[in-house]
Amino acid sequence: MPGVLVLMGSGETSPTMVEVHRAVARTLRTGARAVLLDTPYAFQENRADISARACRYFARSVGLDVEVGAAITGADWVFSGPGSPTYALDQWADSGVAGDLRARVRAREGVTVLASAAACTAGLATVPVYEIYKVGAEPHWREGIDLLEPLGLRAVLIPHFDNAEGGTHDTRYCYLGERRLSRMERELPPGTAVLGLDEHTALVIDLGDESVRVAGRGGLTVRRSGSVTVLPAGTRTGLGELRRLAEGGGGGPAVAPRVAGEPYDVPAEVTLEESVRACEELFKAAVARSDLVAAAQAVLDLEAEIVKWAADTEEDSGGVEQARELMRLLIARLGELAATAGHRSRSLPALVDPLLALRAQLRRDGRYDVADTLRTAMARGGVTIEDTPDGPRWTTAS
Repeated sequence: MPGVLVLMGSGETSPTMVEVHRAVARTLRTGARAVLLDTPYAFQENRADISARACRYFARSVGLDVEVGAAITGADWVFSGPGSPTYALDQWADSGVAGDLRARVRAREGVTVLASAAACTAGLATVPVYEIYKVGAEPHWREGIDLLEPLGLRAVLIPHFDNAEGGTHDTRYCYLGERRLSRMERELPPGTAVLGLDEHTALVIDLGDESVRVAGRGGLTVRRSGSVTVLPAGTRTGLGELRRLAEGGGGGPAVAPRVAGEPYDVPAEVTLEESVRACEELFKAAVARSDLVAAAQAVLDLEAEIVKWAADTEEDSGGVEQARELMRLLIARLGELAATAGHRSRSLPALVDPLLALRAQLRRDGRYDVADTLRTAMARGGVTIEDTPDGPRWTTAS
């Protein structure tokens, strides 16, 4: 079976990258052995939870039953994702996994998918992002596992290349910013290029025919000696062309046009942040025109997005929790609106019924705190819920 190397800038267990995973999974044999390397985040207390969510994602969305932390020798599919690049490097060097990963690529066999922190280790040098951005260490490089060397690429790989979380300060280039990256580039061995992968973007390299595709929302940036070339999502080219760009070849890239329906032809999925913002705007617009039913639907849409993104291992500490906080606020606001509208409003049943359905779903998911918030909000609006053996019943205050 021809090998495939997939490198992702972020979003590895989110809806934005699911079509890339599915396209790669279709190349596997029946009963393929799939392994998840949890090493990059193995030092975290919630290690088991992250692994469980990743396994659910690959089982439900991709159709792969994944072993966690198993030996990768002979595995058909290997995945590793978020965490600390340097922690992964140390563990992989001691255990021999680094050599096993290189052997897979050198033999051009099997599917190897590295994302976020794991992708950061793929070049000849690695950004110690935790040490620099979070601890304040002086900018420096660590030796990488260099999966790109067998492909003739002398390069470093930087995920999260277009990150914009910093707001007032520059967090592009995996939180380095331009000042630090420029300084670090001067310390690289001569002839080394920077390959920058935007968030929710994948570089897919077919190791059999040496075709290259960029899929997702952003692009791949090839940066060397002051020259910058960006290959946007949808680009199809060859490994030889990528080598030429990495070596400082002039002129634009020789790329083929995007063809809809091809493998790795990924629709432009919106991010969780964009979905949350859209739901909030719909809620505000509904409130402005006193349309309580539409406001309730906006809350239901937000809940659907939270469920959709709940498996994403990178969103757990940020985006998903913020979305849940917003949903609690909107639910409380619904209670206030219902009270203002009055319980005799003809629109009340149309408002209450979908909210009861939302509460039931929250309870099925074990999210009793949010379900209780919803019940309290409805009570403030004059709607009392009674749980009976035949299901919930609601009445209005007289």
